Amino acid sequence: MREQRKFQRTMLKCRIKVTHAEIGEIEVNSRDISDGGIFLITNDLELPPLGTIIEGQVQGMMDDAPVLEMEIVRLESDGIGLRFVLDGNE
Repeated sequence: MREQRKFQRTMLKCRIKVTHAEIGEIEVNSRDISDGGIFLITNDLELPPLGTIIEGQVQGMMDDAPVLEMEIVRLESDGIGLRFVLDGNE
């Protein structure tokens, strides 16, 4: 399988609060991050389908971390790949 990533990944472990109407509010750990998105370890959690927009916020690093919109672009057995939804990047 050909590598299709546009951005280099950096290992990053932090807590992320994820919010969506279907799952409510949960906290999970990140595995890695890039300029384009983040991978979250969700294990056996029931999650919305590909293409769903969720909100995420880093926990414990700064008091007023921004809440970002992210699109679910990959589902794996241990987690989900999310693309940051930014102005002009939708």
